[in-house]
Amino acid sequence: AQACGAGFSGAQSVESARYVVAYRTRPEKIAVGSHFTVEFTVCAKDGAPAPDSVRVDGFMPEHRHGMNYRTKVVALGAGRFRSEGWLFHMPGRWEFVFELGAERLTHSVRIE
Repeated sequence: AQACGAGFSGAQSVESARYVVAYRTRPEKIAVGSHFTVEFTVCAKDGAPAPDSVRVDGFMPEHRHGMNYRTKVVALGAGRFRSEGWLFHMPGRWEFVFELGAERLTHSVRIE
């Protein structure tokens, strides 16, 4: 699990009982109202199968809404993915929501 995202400079990580996700954004600093991409890798922990589906989205919990854009996930092979179509349209706390089959992992970021 600790090796997930090795060589993936600038990555944040989030984990559940079965998976570890290491992700980074391009550009690294997210600006309100500017498009960006999310690059990520999914690692199954010992004994866990690879997820049967992978989705990622953004959500603003305090406002109870997501983004105004629908993201697209492109599989790059070997558990690596790129998600396109990102734009955080307002400042505040956002969550990256990774859905790996039935599991849901979230990581919060503050956008100013």
